[in-house]
Amino acid sequence: MHPLRTPAPLVTPGLSEPASTPGHAGSDNRGARPFGTVLVANRGEIACRIIATLRRLGIRSVAVHSDADAGARHVSLADVAVRIGPAPAADSYLSVRAIIDAARATGADAIHPGYGFLSENPGLARACADAGIVFVGPGVAALEAMADKITAKEIVAARGVPVVPGSTGRDPSGRALDDEALARAARDVGFPLLVKPSAGGGGKGMQVVTSADDLPAALASARRVATRSFGDGTLLVERLVARPRHIEVQVLADSRGAVVHLGERECSLQRRHQKVVEEAPSPLLDAATRARIGEAACEVARGVDYEGAGTVEFLVPADDPTTFFFIEMNTRLQVEHPVTEMVTGLDLVEGQLRVAAGEPLGFAQEDVVLRGHAIEARVYAESPARGFLPATGEVLALVEPDGAGWRLDSSLTEGLRVGGDYDPLLAKAVAHGADRAQALDRLDRLLAETVVLGVDTNIGFLRALLADPDVRSGDLDTGLIERFVTAGGVPPGIATEDDLVAVALCSLAGSDARRAAPHATGPWGAGDGWRLNAAPRPRRVVLLAPPDEPHEVTVTGDASDAVVHVDDGQSRRASLTPVDGHTWRLVVDGVGETVHLATGPDGSVWLARDGRVVQVAVPTRAERLARRAAARRDASERTDGPTSPDVRAGMPGTVVAVAVTDGETVAAGTVLVVVEAMKMEHPLTAPHAGVVRLTARPGDLVRRDEVVARVEPRPDDAAPAPADEPATLHHPQADTPAVPVPSHTPGAP
Repeated sequence: MHPLRTPAPLVTPGLSEPASTPGHAGSDNRGARPFGTVLVANRGEIACRIIATLRRLGIRSVAVHSDADAGARHVSLADVAVRIGPAPAADSYLSVRAIIDAARATGADAIHPGYGFLSENPGLARACADAGIVFVGPGVAALEAMADKITAKEIVAARGVPVVPGSTGRDPSGRALDDEALARAARDVGFPLLVKPSAGGGGKGMQVVTSADDLPAALASARRVATRSFGDGTLLVERLVARPRHIEVQVLADSRGAVVHLGERECSLQRRHQKVVEEAPSPLLDAATRARIGEAACEVARGVDYEGAGTVEFLVPADDPTTFFFIEMNTRLQVEHPVTEMVTGLDLVEGQLRVAAGEPLGFAQEDVVLRGHAIEARVYAESPARGFLPATGEVLALVEPDGAGWRLDSSLTEGLRVGGDYDPLLAKAVAHGADRAQALDRLDRLLAETVVLGVDTNIGFLRALLADPDVRSGDLDTGLIERFVTAGGVPPGIATEDDLVAVALCSLAGSDARRAAPHATGPWGAGDGWRLNAAPRPRRVVLLAPPDEPHEVTVTGDASDAVVHVDDGQSRRASLTPVDGHTWRLVVDGVGETVHLATGPDGSVWLARDGRVVQVAVPTRAERLARRAAARRDASERTDGPTSPDVRAGMPGTVVAVAVTDGETVAAGTVLVVVEAMKMEHPLTAPHAGVVRLTARPGDLVRRDEVVARVEPRPDDAAPAPADEPATLHHPQADTPAVPVPSHTPGAP
């Protein structure tokens, strides 16, 4: 038999084998590897994860990379790595020709596309067939049928699977509906509704619309995203299901017509239509509904003669958990596949490879047994405290912990530069337990022990979310995270007094080390304020801690033994001593703990302590003077309340749209410029009423905090009425009830 085996945590080489799993009875090639060489047409954590299974099976792995990823983790893990182009995905990862050329040059028998990128592109499957290379995925017909949401709905409805009421997106002649026709369809469907691109997936381009007034802007944004992302601007509208739960079913099928489902996953914890936390099995479904929805998913797969691993997605009303509606089928491996692997004991990548090699599935539905509970949380490069803006930077320090009952699928390495070219997904933290409560506890522990310094991540936010009473009880729906954020669920990231002590001592330790000459010994090389026949001289460290609050720490002594005062607080005894690399031992008033510290290129200190991360600036005297001068200058320019006239990009990105003309008079909140970063659109709005002066054009690359426009205030009596802007165009990262404009599929540019 060929057991499909669950991978161990991917932070260490090799994969473990479970006690027992369904096997591939009936195969004649007992234990044989299905291919000799497989090219992985992807990047990031999914490329690392696939390479791990290839290594276990003894299959030679080929990685591909753009110029931006030359030093990436997946490149170093593979047996062979091939450069396929510059950083833009269209010129590298999305180039079918470059992928095929790399496969030919390295003698690859098969291409595994992972998820995102080209995984659902029929063009790659056709090119593989033409080149005599196996595509690890379904056939072209299945890809084409399920890539089009309109066609997919028609197919599954014909097989008796319930679908969400809505428009077809096309007229009787097959032409895509224009905005006027979609508006008529929307009136028939009723509000609130969902605007969806017909092509693509992953929530890219989806818009929630609550009124007819908001529809035109939502259609324009969704069509722009769909055209740019999928090359197809066809849209459809669907009824918005009240308090929906997002339930998806994993299926696996072979070329002989055998189809099984591997249970369901609950994916209701989403933000801006993007999944954040997933688990298996769903805490909502009973055994009877689980069987029904699983069989419906198998019927969808049979309807297109599906082969390989795929996921059928359903909406389930939270108030009616025995009812479900088909949404779409993802004809690939899902980001959240590890939770299914953990509860079934199956390695889905191995299953994909063996099915692609023509082997029979080898086990039946009754052989699939779900054991325990598994939960996954996606670790993104983003700044929750800044409205979840994408974050960039260099990984200065990294701790990826080993432990029983969890795995960490990661693309991170120390020194890695996280840029804005690709999706912000960095890693997936996954935990398994005998029950849901244990899985949640283990996942929180895994997140607490995972340290990433140098790049903002959402780890602190994930821990706060997992502790929410509704999440703990399993009372979930797709709007829970937005309510959680609105209610103040984002950790403030404020530095505590002990944090400031650690950062000040770290700063002084680094300063002392730099001052000390290579041969210096004794107090003359220390720079710690020692004076002959006198008490040590106190040293002052000025810090700027989130949210940009100045603090003064006075330190008497050196970092290994000091008396400290924070602002006007009481004196405290403290020490900071190195342990290993970026690991230090902090002792304050006799209480010791392990902390992680790293100094960034700008001189700021990153601190991981007690499962939290804070970044504290340590400005020089010149920087403090410049900051005060800038504050005075800004204050003198504010003639219309407390807002600055400058509109700045919140992250590095590309200007994809300019919504106004230079010199136009606008109201506060008017959308001026749309910046795309990490494949998410971020509309930037006017801070107050006034006249716009644009400094950016479509196609411009902008840096974080770069001024893209300036709104010169007008006298109050000349200000226009407040803009009647639809919520869908307000800044998607701000903590408002606005519905954003997602434009990325996880793992894909």
